[in-house]
Amino acid sequence: MKTERPTVRRVLGMVIGIVIISLGIAIFKQSHLGNDSITALNIRLSELLGISLGVQNICTNLLFLVVEFIWGRKYIGLGTLVNGLGCGFIITFFYDIIAGWFGPAEQLPIQLLWVVIAVPVTAFGCSLYQTADLGVAPYDSLALALQDHLHKPYFGCRVFTDALCAAITFLLGGLVGIGTLVCAFGLGPFIQFFNGAFSEKVLQYKPVETS
Repeated sequence: MKTERPTVRRVLGMVIGIVIISLGIAIFKQSHLGNDSITALNIRLSELLGISLGVQNICTNLLFLVVEFIWGRKYIGLGTLVNGLGCGFIITFFYDIIAGWFGPAEQLPIQLLWVVIAVPVTAFGCSLYQTADLGVAPYDSLALALQDHLHKPYFGCRVFTDALCAAITFLLGGLVGIGTLVCAFGLGPFIQFFNGAFSEKVLQYKPVETS
């Protein structure tokens, strides 16, 4: 990451990005076709342990934060803490509203429609959050740490961490579906589009790209 002093634009972009990401994840959850791997795992663990998603998200992120502190300290920033502490509660807030307004999505065409909506929403939030470059979320730092220490391509490291979380979720009886695959392989092009079309222009900042 760059080390310049954060501007107000970048801090606002980071916060707004996290809120929009949380909205997108809530929409994925409403689809009942699967979330991104780590959210799917947190949802299942929260169900098994009988605690809220927000609390479970904090517990998981604290564990990952220890790993990030040891092997990826350079990726820790303000955004790391805001994402790690607040994302789960914001997801729950949005999901309760969406589920209350629209009820369960039971038919496949409606479920697919929710996925179609969730993709650009989540990608837009990720674009703002990543462009702000104020710290990497604890889970996201795992792939970066693997890249740094194993000297392997980032894409392969990310696929490994996502696949591992998805496998654990599946073994625990959680939901792994189309939404999980879309998050793993379909968000990238949308994020790249929003980076150039909006985020870098509005935040007036372009972070160093991961190799």
